[in-house]
Amino acid sequence: MKLNIVPARTGLVWVKLGMQTFFKQPLALAGLFFMFMAVMTLASLVPYLGFVLAMMLLPAATLGLMSATQEATQGRFPMPIVLLTAFRSNKQKTRAMLVLGALYALGFLTAMGASALVDGGDFARVYLGGATPTREMLQASEFQAAMWVFIGLHLPLSLMFWHAPALVHWHDLPPIKSLFFSIVACLRNFWAFAIFGLMWLAVLVLVVIGVTTVGALLGNPGLAGDLLFPVLLLMASMFFTSLYFTFRDSFEPPPEAAP
Repeated sequence: MKLNIVPARTGLVWVKLGMQTFFKQPLALAGLFFMFMAVMTLASLVPYLGFVLAMMLLPAATLGLMSATQEATQGRFPMPIVLLTAFRSNKQKTRAMLVLGALYALGFLTAMGASALVDGGDFARVYLGGATPTREMLQASEFQAAMWVFIGLHLPLSLMFWHAPALVHWHDLPPIKSLFFSIVACLRNFWAFAIFGLMWLAVLVLVVIGVTTVGALLGNPGLAGDLLFPVLLLMASMFFTSLYFTFRDSFEPPPEAAP
């Protein structure tokens, strides 16, 4: 396995390919993303351990969406079974993916727990949907400090898991090595990933402005609110579609890549 160093402009290419591929199979890719969201939501409803279970499933679910994108690039219609890609290979890969899931859940809970030490858990309750934020809460210095603690810990966690599920599946790496090579790839291609993130942020802002402008022109501000949520879900689906290309271009493909 060899790491590719890509130019900064590749970040823009990843965004473009994500959108183009999505519109090749919009029903399939959007439907799979909604299924992904539904599975995560249902998992989180399991009493006591639901949130941990949802976090454990996230790496495997992300791999499923990347596999769906790969199939779309090859002209195939990705079926729902593709979401189970992580568990349809050999036992060794399945076990490695479960280890990845456990490590991600542990890392996420550690970041959330560290933030709770700062503000007594207010940020954690808001983030997890257990509390409604008030203006006073959002302006509190402890709440803001807890938010930055969480971001500071979660960012490297995200980089470690960015490529890890794909490296386990397509390059047969063990979990710990996959985490190491994932964060190295993100750091070595820092400018490409920076442009990738900034471009998606710009697209998001333009979409929000566009939707609200349409509502204002039609004299129906409420329409913007009704449209914004499903539009943002479609944008999230395109974002997840683009993740496959960040992996594909960051590493040389194995001799015989698994589907």
